[in-house]
Amino acid sequence: MARHYLDHASTSPVRPEATEAMISWLQGSGGDPARIHHEGQVARASVEAAREAVAALLGARSREVVFTSGATESIAQAVYGATEAAPSAPHIVASAVEHSAVRLASARHDLSLVGCDRQGRVDPAALMAAVRPDTALVHIQWGNHEVGTLQPVQAVVSECRERGVLVHVDAAQAAGHLPVDFRALGADLMSVSAHKMGGPSGVGALLVRRGLRLPPLLVGGDQERARRAGFENVAAIVGWGAAAGAVVDRLAGEAEEAMSQTDRILGSVGSLDGIEVYGDPLGRLPHIVCLGVAGIEPQAVLLGLDQAGLAVHSGSACASEDLLPSPVLEAMGVDAHHSLRISVGWNTTDEDIDALLRELPGVLDRLRALAG
Repeated sequence: MARHYLDHASTSPVRPEATEAMISWLQGSGGDPARIHHEGQVARASVEAAREAVAALLGARSREVVFTSGATESIAQAVYGATEAAPSAPHIVASAVEHSAVRLASARHDLSLVGCDRQGRVDPAALMAAVRPDTALVHIQWGNHEVGTLQPVQAVVSECRERGVLVHVDAAQAAGHLPVDFRALGADLMSVSAHKMGGPSGVGALLVRRGLRLPPLLVGGDQERARRAGFENVAAIVGWGAAAGAVVDRLAGEAEEAMSQTDRILGSVGSLDGIEVYGDPLGRLPHIVCLGVAGIEPQAVLLGLDQAGLAVHSGSACASEDLLPSPVLEAMGVDAHHSLRISVGWNTTDEDIDALLRELPGVLDRLRALAG
């Protein structure tokens, strides 16, 4: 049976350019980038070339890119650094639809969660109204990881800069799918992951605005210019650099194709009984669609589609074993227990979409028949 992977919001298959770069590196000397011998300097040059490629994709200076193990670590570093740099300002502001990594990293502090509308969009005025004199950091995601709704990032960043409060943008779902320009945006901090755009898993970055100095979360060495201790994951970094270079050349075409594919899904599922589209169908990330499926447990739908050769997801990417309702959908005021998230990516084909639209109605009909 042919398999159809439609869970790119969780992780995209690794692009061939990244695979080739990692294999080439792993077959080499494997030098330590911190050493001054030839092998070490080859490793250092490889890491810095990848840093330049990632920076070019994200509209950043290369020295603003701090490599991490992924967006989860980057978010934790942003929270830790902001609160440690201003111990008299323990307060953090975030929207109720932020990723669990944002909410959990911030929950150890005095956290104010701000609501959203029924499409999952945050009101910048409401978010800024929660800012206090002791606010250390404001979080705003670029696009929602469950329903795809784009957030008013520029408005929030501009307000934060005027108020003199640090702002962190979670761009994990946007980077590699939409044009991202860190310098033009003016944010202080931004988190991204390689595996969302066809890079290897286990590597990401925290972008730190030039001139901003924050205490590191991981200590014990002076790697990453003393901003993140530990031996760099050179093979993954090199792979991400190759993937980033491929994305730069193909971003517009891939985004257009992704929007066409998800538009096709949205145009077809409207005729199915008990299906509701969650999120903004227009102002959204190009690769994510979220559907409410009334009266059927999402695990049953996922298993039914999996048996038909389709890999999709329900809820957020980090909650596969969590049977609790989605906090994002709860904040939106929709059914938080019954959702289906479909996400396309760089290697999604028309045949993948054909298979979904062919199999989904039958799976829903069989499950409803069993329930009845």
